[in-house]
Order: sequence, then structure tokens, then C-alpha cells
Amino acid sequence: MNVEIFVGNELGTKVFQPIVGEGIEWSTERRGAPGKLTFKIVKDNIIDFSEGSPVRLKVDGDNIFFGFVFKQQYSKDQIITVTAYDQLRYLKNKDTIVYENKTASKFIKMIADDYALNIGKLEDTKYVIDTRVEENTSLFEMIENTLDLTLTNIKEMFVLYDDFGKLTLKNISNMYVGKQGAYLMIDEETGQNFDYTSSIDENTYNKIKLTYDNEDTGVRDVYIAQDSSNINKWGILQYFDTLSEGENGQAKVDALLSLYNKKTRNLKITNALGDNRVRAGSMIVVNLELGDIKVKNFMLVEKVKHTYKENEHWMDLTLRGGEFIA
Repeated sequence: MNVEIFVGNELGTKVFQPIVGEGIEWSTERRGAPGKLTFKIVKDNIIDFSEGSPVRLKVDGDNIFFGFVFKQQYSKDQIITVTAYDQLRYLKNKDTIVYENKTASKFIKMIADDYALNIGKLEDTKYVIDTRVEENTSLFEMIENTLDLTLTNIKEMFVLYDDFGKLTLKNISNMYVGKQGAYLMIDEETGQNFDYTSSIDENTYNKIKLTYDNEDTGVRDVYIAQDSSNINKWGILQYFDTLSEGENGQAKVDALLSLYNKKTRNLKITNALGDNRVRAGSMIVVNLELGDIKVKNFMLVEKVKHTYKENEHWMDLTLRGGEFIA
């Protein structure tokens, strides 16, 4: 396995290939977090970089990570621990934005243009949001809101990620790792350990209540959806929120009940054999016996951390699928 890290200088006029220590880690999350790369290098008199310097990671010729240095930590033995993030890090900026008649993909393009972010392929999310006000909110949260509205209204999930320096938006139907007859599969042999829990303690709701203060009628509109069967079994577990102007209240309570009216089953797999194609948002096959159920289907990668050591490549996965909520 050939692992290469390249670091540029502050002015972007030079590129260095430092001596890298053991344990390079690359991690991604599906929502609300940038891709992260951490590594250790030996300080010498040649390498010259600082916060903001570009960083590239390549493994066996594959382009894995492109981002920028955000943190350096020095030790007395002349080792520098470097933390770099991809350009999704800039979506932590907060702003107030009012927009209308935009799909999620067009909104993301607008944000990218305003904040000078590089764009790759943004798939058309189709659903048009009539009007929305986002006040003193992170760009991450604004984008997640557009994607959530898209999921609620047209039942399609999209994943935003940085593809080696370019913002990319894909439908999860295009995020399968592998192809027909050769999909990546995690089983007892490829995943060394797993942690599985079943619960109704978090993210489980059998009653959804949404309200909207209707200025036209002067009346508060109330929308409720519930499952009497699960209420009898678990008691009332209520989700409450308010609606924004233009949202379809009945469609949203129905969609939220469908999403949350179930047990949450959390699955984390550690020390699985690494595959450079796997990132948060990927779809992989899982074939495991988990005690009360047996899983043999596609699952969505919510989080993944890749670790590269000498000729070893491992990954830790947090997965979701069916009744699994990561």
C-alpha cells in the first residue's frame, strides 16, 4: 500500500512530501461535519507550512482527501500533529439568508458562489422550496434544512460531500460501493467487532404534533399523526415542532411518523478491512447476525474513520438502514 501526503507552503508556491508517522486517520460524517485528516510528521529544516496550507492524501494512486491545515500541535520530540479539514469546514460560517423558489442543489450552488467554494457535480434535487428565512444559522444547518425538506416532500435522500476539493451532491441511489454482483460487503470475516443496541429512548416517536400560527386566519393550525398500536406498547412518545410558511403540515407529520415510529437500532463496526471508496453517505452490504435480528441488506454509512498504518488499512463504521438510526 502506497500512502502519500503532500503539504503546500503558505503562499502555495511549493509542495512538500514530509516524513509521516504511523496512524494517518481520514474521517467523514454524512451530516454537519467536514471531512477530517489527522497525521503526524517529523519537523525538519525543509518543510515550510502553516494554517491554511493545502494538504493532499493519495493512497495507491487514489485521490482521497484535499483540504487545508487548521491546527498544528508540537511535541518536544519534534513531532507535529496536523489536523486538516476539507472545504466543508467553511460551512460552519453563520449568516442570515432569505431565499425563494430554489431547490436544495441551487441553494448549495448559491452558497458556494457566495463563499468561493469549488463545485463539482451537484445532482438536481427537483423539489422547489417556495420561500424560507434562515436567521443567524450555520450554512451547514441551512443546507441540511433544504435536504430535509426534499426528503420529506419527495422521499429522496441526497448526500453532500467534498470530492477531493469539489463540493459534490448525490442521490444515495448513486452512492453504492461496487456494482451488481460485486458490491462491497461487511460480514464476520471483514468486520472484526461490532456494537449493536436496540432502543426507544432516543429518536423514537409514535406521535407527531406540528403547529403553524396562521396570520391570514388568526388561528393556530395543528397537525397530528400517531400510531395507537405503538402508543399502547410504549406510551406516548411525542415529537413537537413548528412549521414554516409554505410547508405542507399534513405531509410533514405523516413523513415524520413514518421516519421515527420505530425502534432505533444502532450498529457500529470497528476494524473492518479498509476500502478507499467508502465515505459517509456510501451504501454497502452488511451480512451479520445481531442477536434479535439478522441483517443482510444495504446499509447507509453515517460515519467512517479510515486508519492507515504501514501496509494495513482499517475502518470504523457507524451504519444505518431499515430500522437502524445512527
